[in-house]
Amino acid sequence: MGEKNARVRGRFAPTPSGRMHLGNVFSALIAWLSARSAGGEVMLRIEDLDPRARSHERADALMADLEWLGLTWDDGPYYQSERGAFYAEALARLAAAGLTFPCFCTRAELHAASAPHASDGTPVYPGTCRRLSADEVRRRSQVRPPATRLRVPDAADPAGTIEFCDLAYGPQREVLADECGDFLVRRSDGVVAYQLAVVVDDALMGVNQVVRGRDLLGSCARQTYLAGLLGWYAPTYGHVPLLVAPDGRRLSKREKDLDLGSLRERGVAPERIIGTLAAAVGLAEPGDGASATELIGSFAWETIATHPQDIVVDEDFLAGLCKKL
Repeated sequence: MGEKNARVRGRFAPTPSGRMHLGNVFSALIAWLSARSAGGEVMLRIEDLDPRARSHERADALMADLEWLGLTWDDGPYYQSERGAFYAEALARLAAAGLTFPCFCTRAELHAASAPHASDGTPVYPGTCRRLSADEVRRRSQVRPPATRLRVPDAADPAGTIEFCDLAYGPQREVLADECGDFLVRRSDGVVAYQLAVVVDDALMGVNQVVRGRDLLGSCARQTYLAGLLGWYAPTYGHVPLLVAPDGRRLSKREKDLDLGSLRERGVAPERIIGTLAAAVGLAEPGDGASATELIGSFAWETIATHPQDIVVDEDFLAGLCKKL
């Protein structure tokens, strides 16, 4: 689905588990600039698959923050919690092709296995349930509901080697069997796995450019492989540095003093937030405030690629952020 050379259609797809923090804003800004600088459009999708993250109140606050920052969108919002039928249809197609199997392994069992860990922190699946008999599946299903995994080709099979070129980090190559093994497409509680949901949504929504934090770079091979199995083109991917604390810890929504609610209450202007984040990767001059629209003409992935290191949110960064315009 989709065309390789179609007009750029990017997306921002936040999870409404809390107020956006600066790391979320940075990813949203670069995604927005990348699409706008190419004359493309931006779609907003609320990724509320997990019941614990479902909150229209938080989603509304998130959208209000985006509009305050000037990061407007052309289509949406779409809510993943309302798209279960599309995911079920994709799962049925994969199952009919014999590409999935039930898995009864617990998280603790997988982490205790001797297999090495994938780049995103998940254990490489050792194939424990791959060849269970129908009788064994029935017996185990009486004890606990299974998750669903996708079979990946053996390491020697070229079909399992995925190559793509990231807009910021350049050529990438991954052997699925070595890096992740058979991976989840549906959790044991019935919730569709992130890897499948985003592939289905991006394809059906016409998204052909995905910009997000570099912590998700390791997901690209799985998502590219899934898209191919379902008969779709994979998007072009661009990953950006993370915002981290001085000790290297990634910022999260637990950093309440760095979320948009706190910053707005302290009177930090949106132009100061946009300008400070843009300056961290060479898209603006340090100390300058800027609107997102003002940065469209100067955006270039070549500039992002020369700043591969994570952005340290230290005292100097915060002083610049809170400086009055």
